[in-house]
Amino acid sequence: MSANAATLRAAGELICSPLLDAIAAQAAAADRTRSVDADIIAAIKASDLMRLTASSNLGGRAAPVVSVARELEAVAGACASTAWCLWNHLSVFHFYCGLLGPNHKDLLAAITAGGEWVSLPAGAGTSIQGISDGDEVAVTGDAHFGSGARYGEWVGITFMLDDERVPRFTIAQSAAPGVRIDPTWDGMSLRASATDNLYYDKLRVPADRVVPFVPKYRVKFRDPAYPIIDHRYREDWVGLSDLWLGGMAVGVAQAALDEACAGIQERIAIMGTKMVERPTIHVNLGQAGAAIDSARATVHQACAETDARIDAGAVPTEDDYLRQLAASMTALRLAGEAMQLIVRVLGGNGLRESGSFERRYRDYQAMPLHINAHPDRVSEAYGRHLLGLPTENAF
Repeated sequence: MSANAATLRAAGELICSPLLDAIAAQAAAADRTRSVDADIIAAIKASDLMRLTASSNLGGRAAPVVSVARELEAVAGACASTAWCLWNHLSVFHFYCGLLGPNHKDLLAAITAGGEWVSLPAGAGTSIQGISDGDEVAVTGDAHFGSGARYGEWVGITFMLDDERVPRFTIAQSAAPGVRIDPTWDGMSLRASATDNLYYDKLRVPADRVVPFVPKYRVKFRDPAYPIIDHRYREDWVGLSDLWLGGMAVGVAQAALDEACAGIQERIAIMGTKMVERPTIHVNLGQAGAAIDSARATVHQACAETDARIDAGAVPTEDDYLRQLAASMTALRLAGEAMQLIVRVLGGNGLRESGSFERRYRDYQAMPLHINAHPDRVSEAYGRHLLGLPTENAF
């Protein structure tokens, strides 16, 4: 457990606090088996963690953006794979609410009340076609990168309808006839993150649950005339997901630092010198701690700006959105620098001996590579914006 998480737990400020020990206890097994413990998933579903990003008029917690970041930081310090799946649910549900809108408020409220888990398999390789059939649509195709899909009750589906050129969106129950989930994630990082493939075979969904999925939907959400369930959903889910991803990276790096500091107290380096007495150890750990502190401050400041906007009822701008992305990109880089400094301290013996660092180090590698926060995508978009050029990314 990170020192930051321990402080928050002592103050009773974290909703996830009662679950952290159990989440951490299954982390190594989750990594080995590539699946989060079923009891942990059930416990999360039974907790208020599931309702953090649901607005109060949906029966949710309407949690401040910074509070979600702090919760995910603590969970990631215990098990990054578990945090990754929870992060996807919280981010995607925010997106569902913005896209489906007031016409589907009752359905979204029911999902919130039931503590039901949602996912959005729509990564590279996704290809789905829908065909109108009376008051239903038959959906067929493959969807990829469904983080948490095997744990969830609902999947979001982006597809082309009939001969239209603009995509459509709907949600369907994961257990519905015509849905098959393949637990395919086989990567070196976040190995229990359940980034699954989904296959739809003439899945039937109600036609009145299908909505347009226009490019740059975030711009549409900012239009005061666009009907919205709650003002918080005018904030783009990608910007928020990036901030929360930065929070998770901080949690992983902080936990790695805390364990490194504890683990070298009695270690002897070459020639009999205690590791805690070597000046370079002090330098590297000091730099790592400063990087993590700076990453956390960057995430929290951007979250605070977002929360102030939501509280004031201010409509976000493209500049606000890109600042969210840039803050996350920077926090992720700083967390990565800290991980490099920590592995330098641990040295060969630290990698040779069993422990959690290698798992945490591997888990971190996936975080800055997520398409939402990828430094190439974010820096290019922000750079164009700074030059007064239009941003070209659709999300």
